[in-house]
Amino acid sequence: QVQLVESGGGLVQAGGSLRLSCVASGRTVRINSMGWYRQAPGQQRELVAAISRGGNINYADSVKGRFTISRDNAKNTVDLQMNSLKPTGTAVYCCRVGFGTINYWGKGTLVTVSS
Repeated sequence: QVQLVESGGGLVQAGGSLRLSCVASGRTVRINSMGWYRQAPGQQRELVAAISRGGNINYADSVKGRFTISRDNAKNTVDLQMNSLKPTGTAVYCCRVGFGTINYWGKGTLVTVSS
């Protein structure tokens, strides 16, 4: 089993920044992909950003140029630096780690962006 703990959410004004962090513990050997997803009220969960073990990165079009994902394979962490936040970014942000076809999810951290 793998446990994920997210931190860094909170309330921020539009245009502000937040940094989310996720730490994986447990059976973390050979984590492949790591990523951040978000789910806004009444919306489906969507990919924000993902990064492979080798460093290949994928961003949602809506966050390109504003968000940066990074990971530390030695520490089993994945961070999401979010700049120029918009009110539409209000959501619960969840961390995911993947081992091939098996994925583990964190409980999420709430980000609220006020206008």
